[in-house]
Amino acid sequence: MSEQIIEVTPGEIATLTLKRPERRNALNVELMSALEAAARGFVEAHETRVVILRAEGDTFSAGADLTAGDGARSEPLVARRLAARLGGRMLRSILEIPQPTICEIQGVAIGGGACIATACDFRVAAEDARIGYAEVRLGMNLMWNAVPLCVGLVGPARAKRMLMTGALVPAPQLAEWGFVDECVPQPRLEAAARELAEELAALPPTAVQMIKESVNAVSGALDASVMHMDADQWLLTAQSQDFREGIRAFREKRAPRFTGD
Repeated sequence: MSEQIIEVTPGEIATLTLKRPERRNALNVELMSALEAAARGFVEAHETRVVILRAEGDTFSAGADLTAGDGARSEPLVARRLAARLGGRMLRSILEIPQPTICEIQGVAIGGGACIATACDFRVAAEDARIGYAEVRLGMNLMWNAVPLCVGLVGPARAKRMLMTGALVPAPQLAEWGFVDECVPQPRLEAAARELAEELAALPPTAVQMIKESVNAVSGALDASVMHMDADQWLLTAQSQDFREGIRAFREKRAPRFTGD
């Protein structure tokens, strides 16, 4: 695990920090793999009672690193299917952290960044933060088994609005919708996340972890069975002309022209 990509500070209140600020914490294979490994490490961290997931810089995460390729790989389909499942494994590793998790969000959390936030138990955001899912604007579906997490927080209609439009939604509005648990002025962000962590850490850890496991089991009982094909859906959209146009338009900083092909 590279210290330049992920940093874990252990303790009763542990922190897991994304450390790629020069790329706005964009998610490449190395960062996602390191995040998955770090999250899995908390399973044996018996001294830890709460985990705060945060990011360096002025952006929580700009989502997938689009400099890493356009999806038109030459690998066999079987290899591409395995590679496409990394994001889903990463999110599951966060969901399966036994301790309560708090996501501290500044700047923007786009696409995969928003997915990481929803995989945490609680979200504390700066008032000027914005969160959204931009995948549709690149001609692709939302994957990583993340759709149920969004629906569970804001309901079907608002989830459709977020996912279909790809718009960045201000944190105060998302607090009204239930997506964000607490919205505070930027200078108070770290302190607010810490205060919530201290409140949770003072509670009996075994009972808290049992409650988390039970609530997750009830709320996500059908998620894996319903969403098991979303990576394959992405592989299909990645072969479309609309996907290629979306990526080109993003890189050329212009509006895309989608045709449905």
